[in-house]
Order: sequence, then C-alpha cells, then structure tokens
Amino acid sequence: MPSRSDSEDPRLGDLSEGRILREILSRTAPGAHTILGPGDDAAVIAAPSGSVVATTDTLVHGPDFRLAWTSGYDLGWKSAAVNLADIAAMGARPTALLVALAVPRDLPLSFVERLADGFREACAALAPGCAVVGGDLTVSDVLTVAVTALGDLEGRAPVTRSGARPGDVVAVAGELGLAARGLAVLFGRFRADGSPVPVRAEALAPGESAAVAAQLRPSPPIGLGTAAAVAGATAMMDVSDGLALDAVRLADASGVTLSLDRAALGDDPPRALGGGEDHALLATFPEGVLAPGFRVIGRVHERSQAPVLCDGVPVAPEGWDPYRDWDSAAG
Repeated sequence: MPSRSDSEDPRLGDLSEGRILREILSRTAPGAHTILGPGDDAAVIAAPSGSVVATTDTLVHGPDFRLAWTSGYDLGWKSAAVNLADIAAMGARPTALLVALAVPRDLPLSFVERLADGFREACAALAPGCAVVGGDLTVSDVLTVAVTALGDLEGRAPVTRSGARPGDVVAVAGELGLAARGLAVLFGRFRADGSPVPVRAEALAPGESAAVAAQLRPSPPIGLGTAAAVAGATAMMDVSDGLALDAVRLADASGVTLSLDRAALGDDPPRALGGGEDHALLATFPEGVLAPGFRVIGRVHERSQAPVLCDGVPVAPEGWDPYRDWDSAAG
C-alpha cells in the first residue's frame, strides 16, 4: 500500500477515532470463517465443529517490546503470531483475531497502518483463512496491543497439557532458544547509555539477523498444531516462556516426568532450555507415532523426583518472566 512522507503523516491525537479505524480496517483482509466482519457491534464467526477455542494475550511497551527495536509491522506480526500459537497448541485451526489497541496520541498514523499490515500478513503466512474481524481503539500513555484469538477444532477433541502418558515420546516443532539469542543481541549491541537504539541491519552477522528476526517477528509452526492433533498427540502446549518452564507445566498437568535428551536440544542446550518467546510446539505422542515436522527430544516416564530431567539431571523451572527486568532476562 502507498506510504506517506513524514510531513504527511499525522499524529493520532490530531485525528478522529473514525478516521483512524477507517485507515486500519482498509488494511484488513476477509477471513474464510467470517460471517460478519468489522463494522457492526460484534463479529460473527463460523464454528463448524460446534466448539470455539479462545485465547488472549497482551503486549505492552516496556516489558514486551521496545519501539526503538520494533516497527509497527513487526509488532502487528508478533501480536498475531503469539496468539495463533496458543490456538495451534490446542490442536485447533485459527479462525479469527480481535484486536484492542491502546495508543499514545503522538503516535504516527503510519505506525498503526503498518501494524495492521503486520496482522494481515502474519495471518496470511501462518494461518491462511484467519483474519482480524474486529476490536477496540482507545488512548493511553503506554502503547498496548491486546489480542483475542479464536479457533475451530474441526470435530476433534482439544489436545491439552494433561494427556501425556508414560511411554510417550516428547517432541517439539519449531525453534528453541533462537528468540532468546536475538534478545541478547539487541541488549548487547543496540543500546546506548542503557536505552535501546534502532537496529542497524548491516551490523548483524547472518546468524544474528535470523535470531533478531525470531525475537521481533516470530514464525511459529501454526499448521503443525492440527497435524499433531490428527496424528494422535496426547498432550501439547506452546513454548512461550522457555522449554524448561513450559515442560514443567506440561509434566505437572499430566502428573508425569519428562526426560529430555540434551543432545537433541541443538548447539546451545542452556539457551534452548531457558530462552523464551520462540513459540515452538511441545507435544507428546504414543511410541511409534510422530507428526510431520516434529522431532523427538525425550520420553515420558512415571512421575519421579522431578517433573523434568535433562540427561538424568533435574531441570530448574526457569524461563521468560515478564515481571523480571528485560536486562536480566536477556543474560
């Protein structure tokens, strides 16, 4: 879509709510499951299976993103991706997003236009047929994006965290630790006097570029959630806070111990275990069953002295915590 120069880019405080909404909605796309989209008091979404999977997540400037590092497009993409991953982790197909924005008055209109573009293109790339179907807009001193995602189980039972059984294999689809590496690059390379400064693409090595992209614009394997459900996954969840912490949550919900193989965790096992925000899918499958796109990283055993082991050693339930300072989380 055409862009405007800085001199033509009004601040949101100079515009009416109706004008801002028109600009945002002009950048949305119709959803395959939408019966009634934006423009009325509520949207109407088809739920062919008779069940609706729903989740919500909020990204707040400061603990969740920094504007010096994050473009409007990246913020829209990431806000969509993290919610789509939760729907996928239930074995459902994402159908719709509802987006509530709380925006500062001095934010440029172009920023929210690009944010809308990020939402649209993330849905098209990660969950075709899903779309933004409505939301809300208000004023705030702190930029906040709150998203509610809906999904359809297509007649299947949901895949929960509580179904892992002794004898199952533990598997993952997606990256582990890459987003945490990207966060470490941002904190280590793109700050001045303790404050974030814009990322210079030319200053990044190829591996660093991929890591920063994984942090700012994650691409979780959304379609593999339904693939895992169809294949017979017994338990599944989104790895948003780090493998160690989320594996403990799954083990506790199922009343089992997950025994992980360190050699299966890649070149940097500590970061794979402790780094968050990759939004990989962690699942368990019966022996001899594995959905395409998943790789085995361990096995499920009867509950022992610890919920999660790695090469027989108990794993501390540590990972991403939004209540901790970003500086400590990026270490």
